[in-house]
Amino acid sequence: MSDQTVQEDEQLSNSNAQASQEAARLGRAYHSQPNVHIIVDSCADFAPEVVRALGVEVVSFPFVMGGEEHLDDFWQTMSPSDFYGRMRAGEVATTSAITPGHYLEVFEAAAAKGTPTVYLGFTRGLSSSIDAARTAADMVRENHPGFELYVVDNLCPSTAAELLAIEAVHQAGNGLTAKELVEWAEEARYYIQGFFTLDSFDALARGGRIPPAAATVGGKLDIKPELSYDLNGALMLRGMCRGRKKALRAIIADFKANHLTNEDMGGVPMPVGIVSADAEKDAYWLADQLRKEPGCADMPIIFSSVSPVIGAHVGPGMVACAFWGKDRRESLSFTDRLARKVRSK
Repeated sequence: MSDQTVQEDEQLSNSNAQASQEAARLGRAYHSQPNVHIIVDSCADFAPEVVRALGVEVVSFPFVMGGEEHLDDFWQTMSPSDFYGRMRAGEVATTSAITPGHYLEVFEAAAAKGTPTVYLGFTRGLSSSIDAARTAADMVRENHPGFELYVVDNLCPSTAAELLAIEAVHQAGNGLTAKELVEWAEEARYYIQGFFTLDSFDALARGGRIPPAAATVGGKLDIKPELSYDLNGALMLRGMCRGRKKALRAIIADFKANHLTNEDMGGVPMPVGIVSADAEKDAYWLADQLRKEPGCADMPIIFSSVSPVIGAHVGPGMVACAFWGKDRRESLSFTDRLARKVRSK
């Protein structure tokens, strides 16, 4: 093992140790306030130590690989290198939405405990699971008329959803009721920015998100996309870059344009999430570059691995950065703003 690899492993360990200590502090405050129960799901791509420290309930999404069904268990039964190594060797992983029946079990168990419950669910922009959750929630509310149960579309996938959940735990620990937490989350989700790049278009082509011919051309020309997600949580292409480094630098440029400083956030340092699909070297490089920005030297960064469920659709090599930033609604075009006004009437 090289000195650089050892140094990178230490960086990951130290950064996530600090993050898990802070998460544990937030988790203790949250559990001392028995007025709200928070449920999340594995598509938030949590660092395992962080989600354990928060102590929230997690709904695990399923995936199939090698003819066997697995649950996304934060890499307890399969390592990221194993999963993405198999994808690089040609194996295909498939995913499916969670059924209303499974959500019904989760929500009925919550109703039995009686604590008002909020589920921060994987965005409808990428999965129909949130619809199944809402169907199950309606059934539970019919069976338990006095039980408070809310389903919130997080509108921000992967590590962006991790950041939303961490701060939701913080706010619950500060005493927000379930209804207040829903109102907070439905506003806060627009202030989390997320940008990412892929190593190839192959997985998107297999999933039918782009034509196979486009993936072939992109590979031959060494074209790397920079992507984000729109206000509905769906994937959005921001640009095409010639080469990996240019794509990573595009992410840095968007961070600089949209990140809120500690001063902007009232002097409270907010964590940044960096997630990769078996591409830790690029993730560490990206973190180092972000910390060179003014006021970012001591910025807390949470490193994690892209889950098998999201990884099945993006393939090995994805690198993403999420952070608290400007209101994403401000970047709407004039015509999109008109459309939002029409829909709100």
